[in-house]
Amino acid sequence: MSAQPLTPPSSRAVQVGLKPHPRIANVIAVGSGKGGVGKSTTTVNLALALQQMGVRVGVLDADVYGPSVPLMLGLSGRPESTDDKKIIPMRALGVDTMSIGYLIEDDSPMIWRGPMATQALTQFFNDTLWDALDVLLIDLPPGTGDIQLTLSQKIPVAGAVVVTTPQEVATLDARKAIAMFEKVSIPVLGLVENMAVHVCSNCGHAEHIFGSGGGQAMAARYNVPLLGSLPLDAVIREQADAGTPIVAAQPDAAVSQGYAAVARALMAQLGGLPRAQIALNTLIS
Repeated sequence: MSAQPLTPPSSRAVQVGLKPHPRIANVIAVGSGKGGVGKSTTTVNLALALQQMGVRVGVLDADVYGPSVPLMLGLSGRPESTDDKKIIPMRALGVDTMSIGYLIEDDSPMIWRGPMATQALTQFFNDTLWDALDVLLIDLPPGTGDIQLTLSQKIPVAGAVVVTTPQEVATLDARKAIAMFEKVSIPVLGLVENMAVHVCSNCGHAEHIFGSGGGQAMAARYNVPLLGSLPLDAVIREQADAGTPIVAAQPDAAVSQGYAAVARALMAQLGGLPRAQIALNTLIS
């Protein structure tokens, strides 16, 4: 079953004092209050779901201390650059990507202070020769630190997605992420509840290992949409580790259709935002 085509929204409004990137219609930040909730896996699979629907999409891996996008997309090696020192993005499965992981050895620790990390984010965003994109997903590091602050001040963001798991300790931190985005005037497009339920591959028994209803309760409390709930499934992890995420490897699987549903809900929320005052084609020309 092929993915139903999706018409992505035109360029939406960004923070006051900034204007949309000349080749990127909409930037969407994907954040979480804590690590270990599957944020990067969610980002990559959402990107692939959008790509299968005809959306021109890219992923910027902003987690300079723990980049995982190259592994998940099966990419290695260094990106090429042009004579004027612009970076040519690495590409996999129809998705443009950029990550610090392409520029360092796998076992090299990133011992950088905050200003160096934030400079890397802005350089990757501005100096990468992105294709004309409908959506660029920025996979943020966990928390609400320097990189998130730089994102709000220097990167034109149309909206944000917050990823959480159902248990209280995760939703507590996710609330902080929602509050952070609201404080810096970045609309929260919705919440994704990851690892919501585990279905035994042998007997089919469904179990809410991390509790149930946490995402729905938080969405209601903070008046943000619940874009969808995704399962805890070993195949998701196995395919990401293999460099062929589940949405690419098994697009017709129920899990992949779950990502597709979240992607459609995300685009619907994005489409409801005010339009940018300057059209993308005007900026490109």
